[in-house]
Amino acid sequence: MTAATHTTLFPQVPQDADAVLDGLDPEQREVATALHGPVCVLAGAGTGKTRAITHRIAYGVRAGILQPASVLAVTFTNRAAGEMRGRLRQLGAAGVQARTFHSAALRQLQYFWPKAVGGDLPRLLDRKAQAVADAALRCRLRLDRTELRDVTAEIEWAKVTQTVPADYPAALVKTLREAPRDPAEISQIYAMYEEVKRERDLLDFEDVLLLMVGILQDRHDIAEQVRRQYQHFVVDEYQDVSPLQQRLLELWLGDRDSLCVVGDASQTIYSFTGATPDHLLDFRVRHPHATVVKLVRDYRSTPQVVHLANGILGQARGRAADHRLELVSQREPGPEPDYTAYGDEPAEAEGTARRIRDLIASGTPAAEIAVLYRINAQSEIHEQALADAGVPYQLRGAERFFERQEVREAGAALRGAARFGTNDRLLDDVVDLPSQVRAVLSTKGWSTTPPAGSGAARDRWESLAALVRLAEDLARARPDATLADLVAELDERAAAQHAPTVQGVTLASLHAAKGLEWDAVFLVGLTDGMVPITYARTDEQLEEERRLLYVGVTRARRHLSLSWSLSRTPGGRPHREPSRFLNGLRPGTTPVAGHAPAAAGNAGTASPGTARPRRHRGPVRCRVCGSTLTAAGEMKLMRCEDCPSDMDEALYERLLDWRSGQARQLGQPDYCVFTEKTLMAIAEAAPSTDAELAAIPGVGIRKLNRFGTDVLAICAGRQLPDGDSEA
Repeated sequence: MTAATHTTLFPQVPQDADAVLDGLDPEQREVATALHGPVCVLAGAGTGKTRAITHRIAYGVRAGILQPASVLAVTFTNRAAGEMRGRLRQLGAAGVQARTFHSAALRQLQYFWPKAVGGDLPRLLDRKAQAVADAALRCRLRLDRTELRDVTAEIEWAKVTQTVPADYPAALVKTLREAPRDPAEISQIYAMYEEVKRERDLLDFEDVLLLMVGILQDRHDIAEQVRRQYQHFVVDEYQDVSPLQQRLLELWLGDRDSLCVVGDASQTIYSFTGATPDHLLDFRVRHPHATVVKLVRDYRSTPQVVHLANGILGQARGRAADHRLELVSQREPGPEPDYTAYGDEPAEAEGTARRIRDLIASGTPAAEIAVLYRINAQSEIHEQALADAGVPYQLRGAERFFERQEVREAGAALRGAARFGTNDRLLDDVVDLPSQVRAVLSTKGWSTTPPAGSGAARDRWESLAALVRLAEDLARARPDATLADLVAELDERAAAQHAPTVQGVTLASLHAAKGLEWDAVFLVGLTDGMVPITYARTDEQLEEERRLLYVGVTRARRHLSLSWSLSRTPGGRPHREPSRFLNGLRPGTTPVAGHAPAAAGNAGTASPGTARPRRHRGPVRCRVCGSTLTAAGEMKLMRCEDCPSDMDEALYERLLDWRSGQARQLGQPDYCVFTEKTLMAIAEAAPSTDAELAAIPGVGIRKLNRFGTDVLAICAGRQLPDGDSEA
């Protein structure tokens, strides 16, 4: 849900340029009227940045200062670009190009390829995972699903940072980036992946940017043609620009400075893809005479939500933190954010679902509620809990609205009714537009009463219901609207990927929630080890995790709930602690000074698929708080006894049961097999190879040879046959 959907869906187009400025606050008006020279807009969450820049473009167009076809507005998602096009259309500035970097570059590449290269443009590769897997097999390397995803992400990072395969290992050292497996192997796979693409005449999305950069650098005639076409540029979410995108932007601009950038360094959450806020923070260095406007009036969230958001950033460190914006809420006070600890994850999901059901019963629409989590794997338990509670939901990041089969079928039926409606008996007794739409869609599965429960039938009904509501909104705004008008509206929305609202609670990761907002937000799973994620080790990585929580908090307009579970499963050991980022902010806590990042190379902190480095040879430090460890048990765990654990409790219980059986067979005490501390370290590390298991203190070569096969099988989730044990 975006700010745009909280206003009238079909507003009247402003009569003239001055009317475009109506309703803007002083800072937004300053942005809208700054039409010359470089402009940098530092816009905090909820401050109306999209409103400011779309009104800026529309004001320039309506005043005759900007020609619509000469403006290129770029952002980072199709949804954001679609929303921008929709707003510009409503402001009377149709014809302005609003695209993602990739979409704009692809359009230019398709146009200039015959002239610059000749022949047909190679086919675009939508998903590169299979090509990466094929490349790995050619290198005699087999990747499991997690490794394939991680290696693919590394190749994408290398390409957007303009790193060639041979330079990849050195780039890791320079940027302090950790590779998911041996850098030389990734370099080899990367080089072979490029070879596979050449053989199959394929391009990936990064190639689109790279090739367009190459053409603009080498062909001055083409560069000049592009610059004659586009003379004014607007870049949204500028903190997420990669080095490759920045280079493309510079080539588009040439020696001109007709550029407006908008961003917030405190919302940089995609650095793992190559995004960096440095271009935003250095804008005044590159453009000393730039106009800089700060937007800090928060129109989205209540003072209580804004206070928490400011508090989270108040504890931040680093360059982005030095440029943070202190938000000032413009809304009436609301309820305080609430904090809830649950005994286990099922209890957290059930409790969240109950509270959501109560919110809906009290009048909050389901579409105005979201459940946000750190990783997508957390969604399943909340999907089940909401379904059990009879609450409709939708997964963010699932299939696009206009690509759903039922939406395509409904569109075809509406188009047919608009063309031949006078001969359709369904429409004989209905006159107004909403009734006509209901009659047509009743043949496609829509009914006045939604189906019970969740699943495909409910998803289909929700899609059709969204079309009915759109017809109702259109009829209210334009009483004389016809079916043909609705079909035209749907066509424009489909082209812009501007979907109508589906009535269901949104489930989304914190990353996927960027740019969205809801009346009520439930931030779940906020344990140390999840937020921040356990493999965030360096200061920069930890600060990005803090910014991710900030983004989650600032999605809420009024109701904000933060929760965590003390253990994973019912009856599990309650070892978990709430996120350290909430220390000093939730009641009864104080800030913890100097939370040092975990030392790289400690067992149990790597992400799935990463090889674990060797043990430290100097002082052993806690991988959570950085303190020097002296106790033997703590050194085995590589963390202080009191620091939060990211242990898999279910795995730990299985290891305990296995150890008891081994001890009985051997006629020895349990600790002679493995101590509890060693089992805890194993459960935290979840090793998958002999080398990873041997790296855990307390294992050693003798126990590795004796028990390793069993332990690795248990860690992999395999059931050991009765009596089939290396002991």
